[in-house]
Amino acid sequence: MPHLPPASFRHSLWGLRSSRGLPKSHPLSTQSEPHGSPISRRNREAKQKRLREKQEALEDGLAWKSKSPAESSKAWTPKEIVLYEIPTELGEKKDVSGPLPPAYSPQYVEAAWYPWWVREGFFKPEYQTRLPQATGETFSMCIPPPNVTGSLHIGHALTVAIQDALVRWHRMRGDQVLWVPGSDHAGIATQAVVEKQLWKERGVRRHDLSREDFLREVWKWKEEKGGEICEQLRALGASLDWDRERFTMDAGSAVAVTEAFVRLHKAGLLYRGRQLVNWSCALRSAISDIEVESRPLPGRTELRLPGCPSPVSFGLLVFVAFPVDGEPDAEVVVGTTRPETLPGDVAVAIHPDDSRFTHLHGRQLRHPLTGHLLPLITDATVEPHVGTGAVKVTPAHSPADAELGARHGLHPLSVIAEDGTMTSLCGDWLQGLHRFVARERIMSALKERRLFRGLQDHPMVLPICSRSGDVVEYLLKSQWFVHCREMGDRAAQAVESGALELSPSFHQKNWRHWFSHIGDWCVSRQLWWGHRIPAYLVVEEQQGATVKADREDCWVVGRTEAEAREVAAALTGRPGAELTLQRDPDVLDTWFSSALFPFSSLGWPQETPDFTRFYPLSLLETGSDLLLFWVGRMVMLGTQLTGQLPFRQVLLHSMVRDRQGRKMSKSLGNVLDPRDIIAGVGLQVLQEKLREGNLDPEELVIAAAAQRKDFPHGIPECGTDALRFTLCSHGALGGDLHLSVSEVLSSRHFCNKIWNALRFILSVLGRGFVPQPSEELSPSSPMDAWVLSRLARTAHECERGFLTRELPLVAHALHHFWLHSLCDVYLEAVKPVLSHAPRPPGPPQVLLSCADVGLRLLAPLMPFLAEELWQRLPPTPGGPSAPSISVAPYPSARSLEHWYQPELERRFSRVQEAVQALRALRATYQLTKARPRVLLQSSEPGERGLFEDFLEPLGTLGHCGAVGLLPPGVAAPSGWAQAPLGDTIQVYMELQGLVDPQTHLPLLAARRHKLQRQLDNLIARTSSVGEAETRRQQRISSLQLELSKLDKAASHLRQLVDTSPSPREP
Repeated sequence: MPHLPPASFRHSLWGLRSSRGLPKSHPLSTQSEPHGSPISRRNREAKQKRLREKQEALEDGLAWKSKSPAESSKAWTPKEIVLYEIPTELGEKKDVSGPLPPAYSPQYVEAAWYPWWVREGFFKPEYQTRLPQATGETFSMCIPPPNVTGSLHIGHALTVAIQDALVRWHRMRGDQVLWVPGSDHAGIATQAVVEKQLWKERGVRRHDLSREDFLREVWKWKEEKGGEICEQLRALGASLDWDRERFTMDAGSAVAVTEAFVRLHKAGLLYRGRQLVNWSCALRSAISDIEVESRPLPGRTELRLPGCPSPVSFGLLVFVAFPVDGEPDAEVVVGTTRPETLPGDVAVAIHPDDSRFTHLHGRQLRHPLTGHLLPLITDATVEPHVGTGAVKVTPAHSPADAELGARHGLHPLSVIAEDGTMTSLCGDWLQGLHRFVARERIMSALKERRLFRGLQDHPMVLPICSRSGDVVEYLLKSQWFVHCREMGDRAAQAVESGALELSPSFHQKNWRHWFSHIGDWCVSRQLWWGHRIPAYLVVEEQQGATVKADREDCWVVGRTEAEAREVAAALTGRPGAELTLQRDPDVLDTWFSSALFPFSSLGWPQETPDFTRFYPLSLLETGSDLLLFWVGRMVMLGTQLTGQLPFRQVLLHSMVRDRQGRKMSKSLGNVLDPRDIIAGVGLQVLQEKLREGNLDPEELVIAAAAQRKDFPHGIPECGTDALRFTLCSHGALGGDLHLSVSEVLSSRHFCNKIWNALRFILSVLGRGFVPQPSEELSPSSPMDAWVLSRLARTAHECERGFLTRELPLVAHALHHFWLHSLCDVYLEAVKPVLSHAPRPPGPPQVLLSCADVGLRLLAPLMPFLAEELWQRLPPTPGGPSAPSISVAPYPSARSLEHWYQPELERRFSRVQEAVQALRALRATYQLTKARPRVLLQSSEPGERGLFEDFLEPLGTLGHCGAVGLLPPGVAAPSGWAQAPLGDTIQVYMELQGLVDPQTHLPLLAARRHKLQRQLDNLIARTSSVGEAETRRQQRISSLQLELSKLDKAASHLRQLVDTSPSPREP
């Protein structure tokens, strides 16, 4: 690729400097060198050495994909960082008047563009109505609001990359686009963080402050710390309308939440009741199902729990005898993993058909601790083959037992309190003890009474609170519940009827199952941070004392206290002024306000212009793990409260996992901040981040070891565009996403390839180049026609990928065009043509069209790189010019269909096969510098014309000399190598005078010996199964083919030994 003269890269012209503190290989590393310089020669020699090493690695069967991350990262050489240093005010357009730096540097490329995009209003729907390509259609989405407490990880980055690519495509297409940003107040998580900070900095507990003072501290923390997510979104290039940013605790959200609660209550879909809830004793609050981590235990496992003085054993089945009343020697033995709940047992249950207990039907048992009589009941849900076949029934602390108890009219006994201690119902000997301390005392009591019958390892699933690490308890609490059955049926029917589309469609099964088994949703949380429940308890004044009536009808709901007082007056028949109301101190589940986000973010319950114009949303894109907890609830509440589905389509992407297939988890040390991949980070910094986290010492050791293994040299700088492109290439389909930094690094190399291609194209165009409109461009040569046809095909595939939301198709099409069609083929083929005098006018115009259209196709996935390069292209005279590529028209398949020539592409694919055959012959005979003549011969007359139009590019791409056609039936020249190209074409390459048989035969023999040894080892290896065996067989076939080629070459060289003259100089 031609270099621009060194003088054009003076730092004063382009405002660049090398990043301080980085090692420099030589002082002029940001300047190009002339072709004949020592540095260029050294570069060429180093490149040839790398090619030889690569060939040897391939012969040894070492593919890059088989390398470990450590090995791959060792091969990474830190690149010199080039910075953009031209003084530019925030929001001013970047100065692109200077030449491009010689190599791609993400920090240079990404500087200054985002603030300019925002200031110009490109991301606002109002701007898009003025675009020449405006369609009049709308496209609206909301970002899944991340928790304000944290920072975005690579899973969030996947969501942003997919959403932003879709948003940018619709915007360039001409649609009126609204993408709403926002963050979630994250009730439990935020309160926990602030409480921890208050204790660390001031030694103050939450209850040492008033509720109002504590909430002031939370808002203060939010203002100071809550902006990190916004900075990450900007770094990722997310084209959000920041003027419409929402927070789920802002004033508009508060109005929407209150309105939703009141309407649901009036509709009979929200009620107060006493039911079992997930309870975190450490947090003293109910928690949602998504905050319950189901941890599988293989057997006996010791865990340290908050508030418990010593480790607690789980994964054990304890056997307890319940004596049969009236029969001194008879007993029923039950197995339990929760002996601490024995004081709450109200019955023992067996299966009605279990013959072991038939004789005891109708009998009563003695409680092993209290001696109280308990009924022995029969129930078909008992599994006879699990444990002893008899189970204890504790309705107040087990969901399954609660259902069983309700069927048999059993009264529940609550024996565990909100703080995890035992209640007074357990007796003085247990009251006030931590429940797991009480467990040991109960076990001792059973042994003393000789009713303990042993224990054994028992695999089980333990519910753990993800926020506190405590074991979740099931407690009977009076809370507010949303009745979900009716709304759930509508949500299930929406998918069944096709009104709501889930993509990929295999998620429909989980959707149907969840809504067919849905229970009522507990929305009460015993917190201070959150939306306080707009419900009031009506209390009665009796002889100077306030008495709360324990009746459901004592609770009233209202948008304000005044409205609630009117409801209470109507309910009690007493004047409202005489009534005393006490507001519920609890707040609503965070998921309640999140479920309203698609419409509350647009101004609901008011009929705002945004709500009228953009609701329902066009699409919801999120992780598949949120399908039920968030998406399902949005559909239920959106349909109920607005009368419409909140969106028409749901696009679900996979769970992001690390290279080893592990879920991203802070405790594993594999959670990656996108900025660390964008900017690069050293191992020491990664380890320091772990130490600053909240990991316990054991988890810290494991996490640090995992980091040292995966990132022994840290993470190299990859840039935003490379990260986005990699994430979009995985997209939404299929199973879990296994992401490695080496993939992102490969995308950075792709960025560099595009960068160098544009440097070449701009050098060809030069100053004063007058572009021709793409619509008027007519290719003047077959190669020009071929690359424009490939470009039209790429536009068609990109359009299809965006329309079907299959971004991997888009990424693959762009990668193939830029890398394989433009860089590897057309640019190489056109270089000799451009050296002709006079230079033909066609190729420069074609190069410009490839750059312009190719960058616009690329812009939704790589916005920074596309903008940086597109801004430097010469504008078309007299034509409308968009100020930014982000609002330039996206190339449509229809606008480029006049370039599409599939038959020409098919013909050229045969030419490319010939190129590969020629390169293979050159490699076999080790022709490194020589440019041998080539002849093509076809037995089919019609195929002769196939190659006639491409003889010059065939020689250029095959690194050969003149290429000619040999008529059918004519003998090939003596001493030329031969290779078949299918059944009808032969390729001949000149060898005589270019290859010394005496020198090359020993080299071929050595290569053959090495490959034969590899083949023998593979054949001798024991056959395996699955993919490993498939790879082994493929390798065997590959080696056998290579050996056959070497044998043929050796035979040919032996024939030349007596006839070959001395080789001439190339």
